[in-house]
Amino acid sequence: MSKVSRQNLILELVQQEAVANQEQLRRLLLRQGFDVTQATLSRDINELALVKTSAGYSMSRGDQQAEPGYHSAGRLVREFVVEVREAQNLLVIKTATGSAQPVAAAIDSEGWSEIVGTVGGDDTILVISQNKKNAHRISLRIKGMMQ
Repeated sequence: MSKVSRQNLILELVQQEAVANQEQLRRLLLRQGFDVTQATLSRDINELALVKTSAGYSMSRGDQQAEPGYHSAGRLVREFVVEVREAQNLLVIKTATGSAQPVAAAIDSEGWSEIVGTVGGDDTILVISQNKKNAHRISLRIKGMMQ
């Protein structure tokens, strides 16, 4: 199934009903035979210029305002992070399936000096910091974003 077909279906779905979040949209696509990751879905949403409003995703129009911070780390952490565990100077962050890479990229884009780097798999992110103290600071910051 092609990207064009998938993106056309996404447009149809958001026009037909209120789609509150990416997980709901992913499930709707799965019912139609499109098994996509959250990262692919996020790219599709960007390419289609969809905006997320208080009523859910919709096509971009001049009179609608996107939710502030839609692509921010805080938004992605709140929506997809399930657990944060410390292990010395490392953090292991569990996410919803298919969400680790976009969350890791968003965390990287924050430019936190305590982070040496991140590695995002399918549902797990490894965050590497210089020391245990910095890992704890990052852990607290991410847990705060989850609320």
